[in-house]
Amino acid sequence: MANHSSSPSLLCASFNQDHSYFAVGTRDGVRIFDTNTGRLCYERAVGAFVIAEMLFSSSLLAIVGAGDQPSLSPRRLCLFNTTTGAALRELNFLTSILAVRMNRQRLIVILQDKAYVYEINSLTILDTIDTVPNIKGLCAFSPCLDACYLALPASTTKGSALLYNVMDCHLHCEIEAHRSPLAAMVLSSNGMYIATASEQGTIIRVHLVSDATKSYSFRRGTYPSTIFSLSFGPSKQLPDILAASSSSGSIHLFTLGFASHPRWCSY
Repeated sequence: MANHSSSPSLLCASFNQDHSYFAVGTRDGVRIFDTNTGRLCYERAVGAFVIAEMLFSSSLLAIVGAGDQPSLSPRRLCLFNTTTGAALRELNFLTSILAVRMNRQRLIVILQDKAYVYEINSLTILDTIDTVPNIKGLCAFSPCLDACYLALPASTTKGSALLYNVMDCHLHCEIEAHRSPLAAMVLSSNGMYIATASEQGTIIRVHLVSDATKSYSFRRGTYPSTIFSLSFGPSKQLPDILAASSSSGSIHLFTLGFASHPRWCSY
């Protein structure tokens, strides 16, 4: 991968839905890189951005400013065309936008106490979900149209997650995964599994979304640790790898189907 050590301070980074590209927001703009080659594919240097989400391999980019200038308010979502350089649409909110997720039919916007579901082409609002206080914008989203779920914290005192079917706009289930509040969660790209970790950070659990049953339980370690992120492997059919990064200074790789034999490596 190319060396970009001279890049300004990183504010956000995210893969697109098929992991072919990743977008980063910095203090002076947005950049998009090819995952396989590390090649810089797009750059827009107009100010600081805290959210940059790309829709698959298209030219559609959702961006949210860091608020260091009036035109880049953290309460404004801009849908931007990277090919033409034109702002397509803007959505304004009363409070800061904490997370944005997309697929080919839905746009999800996460605020501290609400989640909005839009039809992505017309930006017609389809649903408004009231949430518990969610100051970190914690959420998980599966972009698969056949199993398109959004997961949100259900409690501030225990590790429960609410799963919504955002294609049909209804609550699917609630999963009680941990005793302490959630710190991280991720849905597999096909919507089959949800993995969660609590603020304790010692156990990672994987539930089958269809019937909310626990499928796997992985021990990350004995001592508490902050789980920064969870990610399923890129398999398009059956997820086989789950990765967890934490403040313990290691990345753990768990093989689904072999819960008693996790693999891990330090970084």
